[in-house]
Amino acid sequence: MQAHEMMIKEVFKVREKDSVRSVIKGFIEHRISGMPVVNDQDEMVGYVSDGDIMRHIGKHKDFYVDSLYTVTVVQGDQVEFDERIKKILDLHVMEVAKRKVIRVEWDVKSEDIAAILGKKQIKKLPVEQDGVLVGIISRGDVIRRTFASIL
Repeated sequence: MQAHEMMIKEVFKVREKDSVRSVIKGFIEHRISGMPVVNDQDEMVGYVSDGDIMRHIGKHKDFYVDSLYTVTVVQGDQVEFDERIKKILDLHVMEVAKRKVIRVEWDVKSEDIAAILGKKQIKKLPVEQDGVLVGIISRGDVIRRTFASIL
């Protein structure tokens, strides 16, 4: 099976000039956790995920790691946190998005897609055909399409 046979063709994306607020609205409205960032020519220039936003929210000193498995949370000021969240919502998406995006061509085989998703520890993989974004594949898409016929 190839990428174009398992990808989701309806790709929700955000413009590079949009704010993080637009990203969050898209995540909520479409029940997704990541989306490509495109420029005015509809070329993919980045990718933003819920993890990127979580890392940005977490850039503060409200916790520290005691050991490999223990995290101690320092009681922070809720007002400071709320203000930080408001500031994050007004950032441009490219301030939190990844600029180097791992992507595949539409004819890549499913086992190669699974290897990329697993090795790179990413959840979604944009699919392009001749440099044009045509779809997206998630880990769940690979699992469903790979095992559906044998279960």
